Formats: sequence, structure tokens, C-alpha cells
Amino acid sequence: MARKKIIAGNWKMNKTPSEAVALIEELKPLVQNEDVDVVFCVPAIDIIPAVEATKGTNINIGAENMYFEESGAYTGEIAPNMLVDAGVKYVVLGHSERREYFAETDETVNKKVLKALENGITPIICCGESLTQRKQGIYLEWIAMQIKIAFQNVTADQAKTCVIAYEPIWAIGTGETATDDQAEEVCAAIRKVIGEVYDGATAEAIRIQYGGSMNAGNAASLLAKPNIDGGLVGGASLKADFGKIVNYNK
Repeated sequence: MARKKIIAGNWKMNKTPSEAVALIEELKPLVQNEDVDVVFCVPAIDIIPAVEATKGTNINIGAENMYFEESGAYTGEIAPNMLVDAGVKYVVLGHSERREYFAETDETVNKKVLKALENGITPIICCGESLTQRKQGIYLEWIAMQIKIAFQNVTADQAKTCVIAYEPIWAIGTGETATDDQAEEVCAAIRKVIGEVYDGATAEAIRIQYGGSMNAGNAASLLAKPNIDGGLVGGASLKADFGKIVNYNK
């Protein structure tokens, strides 16, 4: 069975609640495409108004992060069951900005993945290499390590439901994009790692996105590659152009 494409916007730290609703109203008619799962991953404070604003549409709301405990003395954190109750379907975990600025590790990402799955939230698990790692030729080993640790104690059935986002750190917010072939090489390698950890059926089922300056101009050629099942889109998800990415096949 062909994997359904998944295009997710990562809004990062942008848009107040009222601005979020205004953007959703603008994007609603532009992101209708039955061939694609559409997700807006929004700041925590925007989640409830975003869920309200997208009721009855094809848009799912995702969170940009969550904690790996259900409750407790973790000031400022958000629990997975809170997200579920608010109507969240997806959560971005292990984004390179979280790793770089907020000291996230492969181990904490793994804890979050397990907790998201336990709560029925689909994790979008991020991986990717720095420019130094790419230049040194160690990027495939680095990403394989990130994937293997993220999926510790995750069952094959759970893994099939996950989304992996490959984001070369050197291409995030820089305007640099991996070439179609560079992106395909890594996404194919990630699928191979999943096949080694689990089996061929799990590797075939899991969806792998490319993230890193995907835009209306390059989306169609990236998404034509056999192992690229979607995009995790940053800056371009905050404007009308996002509709063109979602409708790359039209």
C-alpha cells in the first residue's frame, strides 16, 4: 500500500493566538488535498484556538514539544494527556533547535516518543546532521544513531505509526536546501535502519519527511523521490505558499 504523504507546518515561536486563528482562516481553503495529511504544529498557547478554528476541516493540529511525564512538579512543561485533551494529534520531538538551545538528548527524545505513543499521539521524530558532520562524511552513521536511540523499546506496530523528519541542520532557516538526491539518500538510509531494527514491513510503512527549507518551488521534485513521504516545513508554513506545498501534486 502506498504511503500517504504528510505535510506538516512547524510554526516555531511565531503567531499569537489571534494571529494563529487569522492564519488558519487564510490557509483553510488553500490546504485542501485528500491525498495528503495536513498538520499545523503550533506554539502551545495557540493549540486550543487552533483546534477550534480547524474543526470540520482536513487540518490536524500538532504540538511542537511535550514532556515525558503525565503530571507533577515540572514547572512550565506540558504533559501528553493535556495535549490529547486539547485535541492534539501529532507532536514534534527532538527538533534540532530543541537539541541545540534546550539541551535535549537522544535519550530524552526516546522517553518522549514512548510517552507520546502511550497517549495515542503520533510523534514526528526529528533527526539530522550539522555541516561539519556532513563534510566529515559521518552523517549517515550519526543519523542512524539518532534513529536507533529514539526507537528504543518502541514496538514494530508502534513504529509503523510514527513519522520521521530528516532535517539537515545546515539547511534549516538558511535558504540552503539539500538537493533532491541528497535528501533521498538520507531518507532511504533511514528506511534501511528501520528495516534493520524491525523488519521490511515496518520500514515500508513508516513515513519519512524531509525538512530544511522546503518551499513551493522545490516541494514537487523532493516529494517525487521514492523515500520522501512529506515535509516538515518551517518558514513557508506561515504564508499562503504553504497551500502550494500541500498541493504539490496538482
